[in-house]
Amino acid sequence: MPLNVLIIPDKFKGTLDAQSVGESIGKGWRQIRQEDHLEFLPMSDGGDGFGLILSQVLGAEEQRIKTVDAAHRATESVWWWHGPSRTAIIESARVIGLAQLPPGKYHPFELDTRGLGEMLLAAHAKGAKRCVLGIGGSATNDGGFGMACALGWQFFDTHDEKITRWTELHALALVRPPDETKLIDELVVAVDVQNPLLGDKGCTRIYGPQKGLKPADFEFAEQNLRQMADILEKELHLSCANVPGSGAAGGLGFGLQCFAGARLEPGFQLYAEYAELEDRLAKADLVITGEGALDEQTLMGKGVGELAQLCKSRDLSCIGLAGVVTNPVEARKLFTLVLGLTPDFTTRENAMKQTAVYLEQLAAQAARNWNSVAQPA
Repeated sequence: MPLNVLIIPDKFKGTLDAQSVGESIGKGWRQIRQEDHLEFLPMSDGGDGFGLILSQVLGAEEQRIKTVDAAHRATESVWWWHGPSRTAIIESARVIGLAQLPPGKYHPFELDTRGLGEMLLAAHAKGAKRCVLGIGGSATNDGGFGMACALGWQFFDTHDEKITRWTELHALALVRPPDETKLIDELVVAVDVQNPLLGDKGCTRIYGPQKGLKPADFEFAEQNLRQMADILEKELHLSCANVPGSGAAGGLGFGLQCFAGARLEPGFQLYAEYAELEDRLAKADLVITGEGALDEQTLMGKGVGELAQLCKSRDLSCIGLAGVVTNPVEARKLFTLVLGLTPDFTTRENAMKQTAVYLEQLAAQAARNWNSVAQPA
C-alpha cells in the first residue's frame, strides 16, 4: 500500500541544510518506493536555518540590513517580516554566527553581539509587535553585552568609566538602562538547550570550547559574566542567570531576558506550533527525520529527538537517518529504524565530501529495510 511519508529533517551541520537533506532523502526513498506520497518539511529548533525555515512556513518576506558581524566587520544580513501579524523573524546565526567568521581567526574575547542588537532595532523600527528569534550557532560568549550596548544600555566601572568590551565587565559597578527597555511587545527566543549562564553546566565551559575558548580562559570569562549578572540582580532586580536556557548561545539567552524582556521557549515547540506539526503528523503513515549526528543531545531533547518522541506517543513509525549514530542501542528505543552513513555505510571522508550522494543511497537502503519488515496497520 502507498504511504503518506512526512520527511522532516534537520540540517547535516557543515554539509547540507535541512532543505537539501530532505531532497536527498526523498530521491533515495523514491528509488525503491515510487508510489508513496512524500511531503517535505525542513526542521530547525533555533540554530542555523531557523529563520529561513520559519519564514517559509509563515510566508514572511526577506528584509536586508547593513550591520556588523561578531567581530564588528561591516556586513549585510537578513531577517524576515510577516506584515499581517506584524511579526519579525530573526536568526542570530545570520549576523553573529560562527559560520560568518574565518575559522580560527578571532578569539571569543574579541567578539560580541552588537550586530544582533542593531537587527532588533530594525525590527522595532518596522513596527514589530512580536519577534521570534533563534539564537543557536553563535560565535559569542558575551552574555548579550554587545546587544545591550546597541539597544542603549550603558555599563560603568568602579571609576565611573564606560565599559565598551565584555572582557572589562569584571570591574562593572553600575548599569544604566535606556529610556525604553522593551522595544517589542512579545520577544520569543527559541533555545535548544537548558544550560544556566554560569558554572560547570554554563555557557563558558560547555559551549565555549567549540567557539575557541581554552580551559585557561574559563575563569576570566566566568568572572566577567558573573559580575554582570550580580550587578543586574543587585541594582535592577533582574535575576535570570539560573533560568534554563540562559546559557544558550554564549549567554545570549540571559542577555535577551535582562536587556530586551524576552521569553525563552524550547525551539522545537515553537517550530511545531508555527508548522502546525500535529495536523501534519495526523495525516502521515510514516515520518523520516535525521541530522548530522544522532547523539546524546538528540536523545535528550533536541529537535530530531523531540520529533521521534512525539511520533512514539502517537504510535507513528519514525525512521532516523544520520551522518553518525553514536549510540545505536539507545537510538533504536526511540526510532523504528536507525541508519548512519558512518562507519558502516561509508567513510567519514566520503560522507563529508559527498553527503547528498551517500544520503540518497542511505535513504534507499532505509526503504529496502522498510519493505522487509511488517508494515503498520
